[in-house]
Amino acid sequence: MKKIALTSLLAVFAAAGANAANTMDGNPLYMPAKGHFYSETTLGSETSNVNEFALGETFGYGITDRLAVSVKTSLGEADWFSGNAWNELGADLTWRVINDKAWKLDVRGAFEMAPVWGDHAAFLDKENTEYMWTAGVRGGYVTEDWTLAAHANFIYTNDEAFNWGSDDPVWANHTLNFGVAGHWTMSDTWSTVVSADYFKIMDHYNDDANKGWWEMSLGLNMNIDDTKYVGAYLTKIMEREAGGYLDVDDANGYGFGVKFGIDF
Repeated sequence: MKKIALTSLLAVFAAAGANAANTMDGNPLYMPAKGHFYSETTLGSETSNVNEFALGETFGYGITDRLAVSVKTSLGEADWFSGNAWNELGADLTWRVINDKAWKLDVRGAFEMAPVWGDHAAFLDKENTEYMWTAGVRGGYVTEDWTLAAHANFIYTNDEAFNWGSDDPVWANHTLNFGVAGHWTMSDTWSTVVSADYFKIMDHYNDDANKGWWEMSLGLNMNIDDTKYVGAYLTKIMEREAGGYLDVDDANGYGFGVKFGIDF
């Protein structure tokens, strides 16, 4: 079943934060300080169907200066509320292994269910809900003016939360994800962030998805003050077609949206 959401767009949004001059300004290596909460709220749609949009929320807490936990969820709407869905519910744990002044290195684990409840489908419906486990690392170099980051994730997807040994060709997927992101602080008020992610399903039975796809994003952020910012983003998914070329003009069009972040 098609989820009434732009989960890739929301995932891009959720990857934001800060670690330079501003506490919260869209930096991809953001880590909340000990005892600090943070919230990022997103609203997104696609140029191919502006009658559908998704509202997402990520809420996190710094257990220590090196250990943080977060939960995320999103709701989808289509055709003026004639179709609605609870798209996802997940949790994430991040440990900062290296926390030098400039160099950062994190390891993380995450669990997600999607969709939780879909249009004309039951809560955690057996025929529709996927369960995803993620293990990964991210790191990079941070200065007062710019940040360059990279990450790598292994994602396991199945139709049950703990069905790790399954080789079901419909549900069981093992996916590798690699990505890079850059953040440039143009002034005390403005910053921009760009990212590129590559995904490849490793299972040979999934020939179409096994060709891999790219997810790109470009964002502009405005700092309200040292702990709050708003941003506007464009995203694009590029799928590799049978001939090996990237389709940059597919039916999904471009994703677009806004977000609000706060550290408190």
